[in-house]
Amino acid sequence: MTDAADPSRPTRAYWTVEPGRGELRPAPLPAPGPGEVLVRALRSGISRGTESLVHRGKVPERVRERMRAPFQEGELPGPVKYGYLSVGVVEQGPAELLGRRVFCLHPHQERYVVPADAVTPVPDDVPSERAVLTGSVETAVNALWEAAPRLGDRVAVVGAGMIGACVAALLARFPLGRLQLVDPQPGRAALAEALGVAHVLPQDAAGECDLVLHASSTAAGLARGLELLGDEGELIELSWYGEDDPVVPLGADFHARRLQIRASQVGAVAAARRARRTPADRLATALEALRDPRFDALLSGGSSFEELPATMARLAGAPSDVLCHVVAYDQPRPGPAPTEETACSP
Repeated sequence: MTDAADPSRPTRAYWTVEPGRGELRPAPLPAPGPGEVLVRALRSGISRGTESLVHRGKVPERVRERMRAPFQEGELPGPVKYGYLSVGVVEQGPAELLGRRVFCLHPHQERYVVPADAVTPVPDDVPSERAVLTGSVETAVNALWEAAPRLGDRVAVVGAGMIGACVAALLARFPLGRLQLVDPQPGRAALAEALGVAHVLPQDAAGECDLVLHASSTAAGLARGLELLGDEGELIELSWYGEDDPVVPLGADFHARRLQIRASQVGAVAAARRARRTPADRLATALEALRDPRFDALLSGGSSFEELPATMARLAGAPSDVLCHVVAYDQPRPGPAPTEETACSP
């Protein structure tokens, strides 16, 4: 990537400058070189769980390097430019990508230059708002490659947040014997209905599961997930706990029933597919899955890029029903009208 900035195309990015405070900062925009693309952002998504931890400065020091975003600048806890759910249109680059909408694992930024192989074309029938879910659906795809659900399986997804809901939406396509989305919030029933799965409260969930996918990020959810397993059943752990170390109930009959807990993390392609799939293949699979309009149920409102500092502070505050919050880049900046065309067609 060239170091020469293009002053005729000013751009800004969102930075967490210190725990609890973010701001929009000017960002240099290099001229794209061979094999690179210039992307103008249309939408980005706030991954509320992880980005709230970043905003509050709660990412543990021991895992900060592992938690690096692909195009992160700065270091945790800050100042840091962090994020990984961006959808935009290619303004400069190879002919096969020029003018196409693409997904990129890039922080919140108006325009950016990245290698062409770092973007994945968005299918024409996937709206830009829905496409910001690609990173979360990719995590769910990886988890299912890990879990390998089988015909007639009894499956529970514990935790109806963004990741759990994505997992449940994908599992709804499988020929399972039973599928329940387990969450203590009664309000998640409407989400489950939109995804085509059954919502149950933890105390009402059915046991003897062959497989449990846990995504509640709570010790109580993990304990309940283990309780729901049948003998020799397996729990796939997707939760990210930040600085918390949950108590894992390995006493009682955990060993007698030969239960299993296995981690799933999107940083590497699941071992079961690693020899035959690349991360790019996995992203493309996620985008194909997003042709399904049911995923729109995960979009929990939106705001403008101008409002992002205040929006992030609000979302990182008290618990809420927000799943994926969409940031729009096509609102005009305050002040004098820009000299170049900034409207976009998501």
